[in-house]
Amino acid sequence: MQPRVAVLLAAFNGKQWLKEQIDSILSQEGVMVSLYINVDQSSDGTEDFIDQLSKSESRIHTFTYGQHYGGAAANFYHLIKNINFNQYDHVALSDQDDIWLTKKLFTAIVSLNKCNADAYSSNITAFWPNGKKLFINKAQEQVKWDFLFEAAGPGCTYVLTKKFAINLQNFILINWGAVNRISLHDWLIYAYARANGYHWFIDPYSSLLYRQHANNQVGANVGLSAFLGRVKKVLNGWGLNQSLLIANAVGLGTSPFVSSWSKGNRLGYLSLTSHFWQCRRRLKDKFLFLMACISFVMLPPNNKQKEHLKVDA
Repeated sequence: MQPRVAVLLAAFNGKQWLKEQIDSILSQEGVMVSLYINVDQSSDGTEDFIDQLSKSESRIHTFTYGQHYGGAAANFYHLIKNINFNQYDHVALSDQDDIWLTKKLFTAIVSLNKCNADAYSSNITAFWPNGKKLFINKAQEQVKWDFLFEAAGPGCTYVLTKKFAINLQNFILINWGAVNRISLHDWLIYAYARANGYHWFIDPYSSLLYRQHANNQVGANVGLSAFLGRVKKVLNGWGLNQSLLIANAVGLGTSPFVSSWSKGNRLGYLSLTSHFWQCRRRLKDKFLFLMACISFVMLPPNNKQKEHLKVDA
C-alpha cells in the first residue's frame, strides 16, 4: 500500500498560482495525498477558487473561511493544530506558489526510511518570471546550535513522520501562546526537532521549483535587497529576539549556552562570538553571524533594540 501523506497548504491571495501548485501536489507519484488548505482572509477570490476546486476533488479538504492570521506561520500553526494525523503515515508542508517535482514526496519518504530520520527537508531551485533559475543549497552539515538561529531550509520542503508530527502537534497545543509569537514556523519546527533529539535529514536533492515574485513573504534571500533586508532584521534585534523566543519555547531558555547571551549586553554578545562556528551551517553565514555579534559588542543596543530583545521567561 502506498504511503498516505497529509499535505498542509497555507494560502493567502494566491489565486494566480494555486492551480499550478495544487496540480503538482495531486500529481505526486508513489503516494496517496490528502491536501488540507487553510485560507487567510483574501481579496483576490482565493476562497471561491478553493471552494470550487474542493467540490470536484475529494482529496482537497478546507477549513472555515474568514479568519485573519496575518502571516503564513499562524496559518500553519492552525493547520497543525486542527488535523488528525493518526490516519496518515507522513505530513508535509506546502507553499501556495511553488511547483513540486512529481516524486518529491516519494523521494522524501525513501530518504526518511533509509536514514531512519524523523523529519526531512531538501534543497530547492528558485525561479523567476523571466525564466531565470538558481539552485539554492541548504544541505550543509548541521552544527550544534544552528537550529536556534536558522531553519533547516524552506518549510515547503518539510516532510515529517507521523510520530514526529503528532508530537509536534501536542507541543504546539501545549505552548500555543508562546508558539504564536514565533514568526517563522519552519524555523520553530526545526528547532523543536533538534532540541528534542529527533533526527533531521537535509537532502542535497532539489525537490521543487521555488517561485520568486513580489508578494513572497519569505523568498530565496538572493540579491542585494534581500541581503540588506536580512542585515536590517539582525541589527534591529529581530533575529536574536526570535532565537530567544524559540529557545524558551523548546525548553532551552535556561540552558548555559542561551543564558550566556540572553541578557542582551556586551558581555553576552562577546560570549556568543566564541560560538559563531556552531550557530550557522553555511560558511558565509558563519562569518556574517560573527560580524553581527561583534557589531552588538561594539554598539550596544539602543532602547528600540532592547525592546526587540525582551523575552518573557
